[in-house]
Amino acid sequence: MTRPPAPEPLAVAVVDNHTHLDCETPQDVEALLAAAAAAGVPRSVQIGCDLDAARWTVAALDHHPQLLGGVALHPNEVPGLVAAGEYEAALAEIASLAAHPRVRVVGETGLDHFRTPPEQWHLQEEAFRAHIRLAKELGLALQIHDRDAHEDVLRVLADEGAPERTVFHCFSGDAAMARVCGDAGYHLSFAGTVTFKNAEPLREALRAAPRDRIMVETDAPYLTPTPHRGRPNAGYLVPLTVRAMARTLGADLDELCAQLTATTEAVYGPW
Repeated sequence: MTRPPAPEPLAVAVVDNHTHLDCETPQDVEALLAAAAAAGVPRSVQIGCDLDAARWTVAALDHHPQLLGGVALHPNEVPGLVAAGEYEAALAEIASLAAHPRVRVVGETGLDHFRTPPEQWHLQEEAFRAHIRLAKELGLALQIHDRDAHEDVLRVLADEGAPERTVFHCFSGDAAMARVCGDAGYHLSFAGTVTFKNAEPLREALRAAPRDRIMVETDAPYLTPTPHRGRPNAGYLVPLTVRAMARTLGADLDELCAQLTATTEAVYGPW
C-alpha cells in the first residue's frame, strides 16, 4: 500500500513519543526519519514491546541520535511466554536492555481486555506490576497500553504506586478518565485516533486533560490520522494530528507545539 502524501510541515517542532520503526525495512527507517524531520518531527521515541523489537530498539539507539527508546513485554505477549515457560527469562532480558542510557521508557506495558481472554488477565496484571516496579527501580518513565481495561489499569497503578512519569500511550478514555489521570499526575498521549470522525468522546477527553500533561504520538505504522485512515502511518504525518488537537482545544498551533515539546522533554529527558 502506498504511503500518504506529506502534510504541511509544522513551524515549531514536536516529538513523536511512541512509534514502532522496527516494523519497517532498514531503508524505510532512514527515509521515514528524514521525512519526519522535514515535517517538523525531528525526534521520536521508538518502542520495542517484544524481545525481538526490544533488541532492535536498543541497537537502533546507537545509530540514530534522533531516537530514544522504550522496551517491555506487551501485555498480549505475556500469556504465550508464560505458557512456554519463557516469561521470567524474557522479563530479565527486558530489564537488562532497559539499562541502556538511551532507553528512557519501560513500555508499552499494561492490560488488554480486548485481545486476551479473561482467564488470562491475571497473567497480564502480574506482568504489568513487574514492569511498574522495573520503571521505578531504574528511574524510567512508564508507557501504558490500556485497551478496554481502564478501571483495572487505574487500580493497579494505585496499588503499586505509579512511577513519577507515567504516560497513557494512545489514550482512549473519556473526559472523566482524563480528569482522573490529570489529578493523579499522569500524562496522556494522543494518536491519530483523535482525528477520527467518530472520536468526539476522545476529543472531549483532550479538552478535559491538563494542557501540560498532553503529548502526541503516531503508534506508527498503525492509527493513521484522517484523511488517510487505513494507510500506513509514520512520523511525518504527526502534523495532521497536532493540527486536529489545536482545533479541538482552540489553541494557537505554534504555542501548542511548544507545549507538547516541553512536556515530552520533561518526561523523557534530553536526546
